[in-house]
Amino acid sequence: MRLTKFFLPTLKDDPADAVTISHKLMIRAGMIKQLTSGVYSSLPFGLIAFRKAENIIREEMNAIGGNEFLLPAISPHDIWSETGRMEDYGDLMFRIKNRELVLCPTHEEVFTSIAKPNLISYKDFPQVWYQIQSKFRNEERPRAGVLRARQFTMKDAYSLDATWEGLDRSYADMERAYRNIFTRCGLDFVVVSAHSGAMGGSASEEFMVPSSAGEDNIVISEDGSYTSNIEVAVSFVEKNKRKNSDLPTEEFHTPNIKSIEELAGFLNITDKSYLAKSRVFVKPSKDGDEYILTLVRGDDEVNEMKLQNLFGINIRPAHNEELLEITGADAGSIGPLGLKNKKIKIIADLLLEDSDEIISGANKNDYHNRNIDLKRDVPGIEYKDLRTVKKGELSQKNKSRLRITKAIEVGHIFKLGTMYSEALGAKFLDTDGKENPIIMGSYGIGVERTVASFIEQSNDEKGIIWKGEIAPFKIILICLHGKTSDVKELSDEFYKLLTTEMNIETLYDDRESVRPGVKFNDADLIGIPLQLVIGEKNLKDGNVEIKIRKTGEKLILKKEDALNKAAELLKL
Repeated sequence: MRLTKFFLPTLKDDPADAVTISHKLMIRAGMIKQLTSGVYSSLPFGLIAFRKAENIIREEMNAIGGNEFLLPAISPHDIWSETGRMEDYGDLMFRIKNRELVLCPTHEEVFTSIAKPNLISYKDFPQVWYQIQSKFRNEERPRAGVLRARQFTMKDAYSLDATWEGLDRSYADMERAYRNIFTRCGLDFVVVSAHSGAMGGSASEEFMVPSSAGEDNIVISEDGSYTSNIEVAVSFVEKNKRKNSDLPTEEFHTPNIKSIEELAGFLNITDKSYLAKSRVFVKPSKDGDEYILTLVRGDDEVNEMKLQNLFGINIRPAHNEELLEITGADAGSIGPLGLKNKKIKIIADLLLEDSDEIISGANKNDYHNRNIDLKRDVPGIEYKDLRTVKKGELSQKNKSRLRITKAIEVGHIFKLGTMYSEALGAKFLDTDGKENPIIMGSYGIGVERTVASFIEQSNDEKGIIWKGEIAPFKIILICLHGKTSDVKELSDEFYKLLTTEMNIETLYDDRESVRPGVKFNDADLIGIPLQLVIGEKNLKDGNVEIKIRKTGEKLILKKEDALNKAAELLKL
């Protein structure tokens, strides 16, 4: 492609509203352009990279027997209501006014509706269906360019099986395909256990790219034996030891104490493990809201995603104005004894199991209770893993230290089971002629996120550094026009040879009115792996220059050897 015919609007300076590296460089390198908040146009240079990622995905999906579909981006809302996900997605779902339609953030329901009348016998399985298509999420605060946008391209795939063993095989095939995809895209990634969220299902793993631009935190053990999203991570921490003192509970005055830190200071103690931090959550329901009181040790935090695993994605923290009605007190004075609402469910973290001599709020403003015995005083209390793990803690099995790092999610795989097939009545006849719900898996990859994640990992102060299969071009041929026609003639000849005979994707900077410095800066910014420079200074000695973008190394070669050397370097 000649640059004089290629739309590539590069920018010298970072856009003012961009914070992450990929957002800055994708705008500056002419890959994307913002239309409105969270909505981006893909420009030619960016679209080439996105299409290359799509082709890698398509090849690996086809390699495991995938059938490619293209479903409507719009669907009737009643199919979402049947599975309960209209409520789960809430305001994240784009709804079309005056119509019973929505813009799809994903397509489990639609694919299941196709399977229902067509997969009716065990002989029809297994199936792998997928598509690469635009999706929509009404993000309240879109950020980081295409990493969190309102419209994005996703590969969503679905396995359909007649047995749970079949699902295991499909899931394993997909995991292998995902590893191949992200390796071919040049990503340094880790696979972590994860939460299924609004997708539902059981087993769930995320493919994460460690990056400071990430919105997720992942937990990795020092020995690499344990990886998890912090949303579901567990660690080895000693439980509270029961003291069996059988001391009576005692209410005491704690004026203006609103936090665990203030309470510990008021009591002049440093160990917060016997201070119970209380929070109230609400699970909305058509039959009346359900209330949950959670207890964790004072030095811990409730992991809200673990609560979602227990109670559903729509659970939320109680609002300040609700607390007095539910508990009898404001935040900071809430605890498990004397709750105003007697039907509130009380769940404590496993580290507090059967603890005594606990101190927590008295459900009376400016008062706390001491010597609470959870086993004695809180009938019906349940114990679950509720806490968020912390760096430096030990992994459960191998007791290796844990570290926490930010990461970008580029792919997610789920074992959905029968959630959608049961809700929508998608059943088949087994070998005994008995009806069973189809057993499903769901598997997603964000296309633009994959490319942006690559850029987050592969850049320097000058711009992007492309490598591997998703590089939009392999060579940028830079013609430094001179006083004679020799430079242009050789540049034209090289361009023809590279594109027609050697079949190497080449961007030809044939601009005549642009200074060499601008051409070099643009070449570094857009990051094409090899720069082949033809100018008068070298050509008078029969030489041309090759610059390796990643290392900055420059090679001066005889013009007769340059193209073969370039091809050789591209194979490294």
